[in-house]
Amino acid sequence: MPVILITGASSGIGAALARYYAGTGASLVLTGRDRERLEAVAQECRTRGAAVLTRLIDVREREAVGAWIRETDAATPLDLVIVNAAVNGGHPSGGLETEATAFETADINLTGALNVMLPCVTLMSGRGRGQIALISSLAAYAPLPDAPAYSGAKAALLAHGLALRQKLKPLGVRLSVVTPGYVKTPMGGVIKGWRPLEMSADEAAARIAKGLERDQDVIAFPAILAALARGALLVPEWLRSAGLSGFRFRNRPRR
Repeated sequence: MPVILITGASSGIGAALARYYAGTGASLVLTGRDRERLEAVAQECRTRGAAVLTRLIDVREREAVGAWIRETDAATPLDLVIVNAAVNGGHPSGGLETEATAFETADINLTGALNVMLPCVTLMSGRGRGQIALISSLAAYAPLPDAPAYSGAKAALLAHGLALRQKLKPLGVRLSVVTPGYVKTPMGGVIKGWRPLEMSADEAAARIAKGLERDQDVIAFPAILAALARGALLVPEWLRSAGLSGFRFRNRPRR
């Protein structure tokens, strides 16, 4: 029975991945920052037959995260770690991103991801097996003007992951970077704007799982949007700006 750790598992893609793997009989370790939502996801996974442990943790707390991962792995060695916790960032009305928001976004989406990934790299490379998935975004290829810190953090995660994959492969550890397009999630739901080829979180989870089974270096979807995003930095700025103008957004007020 594989042991799978998923961060940001209380909603969205993280919750969908937890539900997906619960059906396979995996043992799940789920983290998030909302106790009620996390427990609801855990209970649903238990009803599907999975053994589930939960932990409330902020991925920005490096020492606490590292200690917890090492403790968890010592009890039940981790087979797959999905680094998913993230926030949107951007300005509430589509204006210039504030310093506070930019730093928070980078701290969670990039530094927080490294806080989870790097202890796992050490543990897995030491025993010569394991798999890591980093959830990035197509915004890593086609940066969104309304979410520069988010786009930058996801681009850095993509570059870091692909470079590290080459170092880990000879050590028996697999690493993939996931770059989804628009997915129907609570996080994405706060954004108003054009969301072409948007899919459900459950569909996204199935695509991610299939890509991980194949050990793909980059799991990018939907295919058409992924191809356009990958070519965005190869075209003149005026064309890129025109193409991205349709993706401007305004956040709905938080409740």
